[in-house]
Parts: sequence; C-alpha cells; structure tokens
Amino acid sequence: MSVYDRKRVRARVRCRIRKKITGTAERPRLAVHFSNKNVYAQIIDDGSGKTLASASTLVKSIGGKGKAGKEAAARVGSAVAEAARGAKIKKVVFDRGGFQFHGKVKALADAAREAGLQF
Repeated sequence: MSVYDRKRVRARVRCRIRKKITGTAERPRLAVHFSNKNVYAQIIDDGSGKTLASASTLVKSIGGKGKAGKEAAARVGSAVAEAARGAKIKKVVFDRGGFQFHGKVKALADAAREAGLQF
C-alpha cells in the first residue's frame, strides 16, 4: 500500500467519523492530528466555527526532542486539558481524525482524561 493510498483511506475514514461527530457549545469537539514530527490537538465549537483551546508540540514548553511519539502525545493531551480548564470546558467529544485508537491517539486521550476532561 503506497503512501497516497494510506492518505486516501484515512481521509475517507475521517469523513465518515465527521458525519457522526460534531462539537456544540456545551460539548465541543477535541480533534487530534499527527504529523511525522508534531502532535496537534484542538477543542472546536463547530456551531460557531471557533477554536476554543489548542495545544501542540510546536510550543517549546510542550514539545520535546524526537518524533511525535506516545510521550509527546501524552504531553499534548494534558496541555490541551489544562487549556480547556482555562476556557471552562469539562466535557468534550473525541475526534480521532481517522487515526486508529491505539498508540499515540490512546496516549493523548488517556492523558486528557487524567487531567480532567470527560469524554
């Protein structure tokens, strides 16, 4: 399977997920994305189209050396939960972005749950 095919498959899965999951003002969407080097997480209110809180490994206090692994994902998960707490958000809907729920995605979700987010 080539890289192009994997990207196309993930895009189709992502569209299928987004048909079912939307963020509201009461329960915004926690969207995650992984590139080869960085981890990104945003809390989005789809009704107004605004990002309420975000965290990524691009921020020096969160990011570390190396690739976007489980440790970096866990740091981003706890950081986005802290940002959500600052924005007075307690409950979210988790959007895995077409990635399988294991490894980095699970590490980010578990860290966000431990830091106080409910989903």
